[in-house]
Amino acid sequence: MIVEERMSVYLNSLDSGNGEFLDALEREAIAQEIPIIRPGMQSFLKTLLAYGKPQRILEVGTAVGFSAILMAANSGPDCHITTIEKYEKRIPLAKANFEASGYKDRITFLEGDALEVMRELQESYDMIFMDAAKGQYIHFLPEALRLLKVGGVLVSDNVLQDGDIIESHYAVERRNRTIYKRMRQYLYVLKHTDGLVTSVLPVGDGAAVTVKMQEELLCSGIGGRI
Repeated sequence: MIVEERMSVYLNSLDSGNGEFLDALEREAIAQEIPIIRPGMQSFLKTLLAYGKPQRILEVGTAVGFSAILMAANSGPDCHITTIEKYEKRIPLAKANFEASGYKDRITFLEGDALEVMRELQESYDMIFMDAAKGQYIHFLPEALRLLKVGGVLVSDNVLQDGDIIESHYAVERRNRTIYKRMRQYLYVLKHTDGLVTSVLPVGDGAAVTVKMQEELLCSGIGGRI
């Protein structure tokens, strides 16, 4: 674990939950081994929403809709969330959960490959929550930054890969090495791009929090504009 297990258990025990609907949805997802955001990220997102009060949020990776509903429940009535999912088996589950949650009118659900969908979007967003296939983050990044308004925040979940990110390439299981390499590149770009300010936090499985400070972005070290 990124944070020592006893500490995580203690910190999670302080949380008061997310309400009857989301708590039940979380239990169901865990029972069915469907990945949803971890308790630490849930708490962090709620705090970020309370502070930043974003009006337009883009989520890349819906799964069964837990995090989109969490964000809707913890943002103002004028906040609208657009979320993207391509995994066909989870799409009907997410739709049903949006309907049952009471937040359907505040959530736009887009089906399809995230990169292709993002390329079609023209609206700017106050906040983008990246929670899709980790190996694709580096490919999603240019479109995410295009869509993120100046002053907006990009939150990237699961960036520390349960600690694998600090290991030697050869210590990582062969099947995970491509994801490992791409995530290290992703974090490097976030930390070495002029116009971005990024902090990487040991929240959940690691969160990168990036603020876009200017429209023109230039990555040092690997060269090229984003």
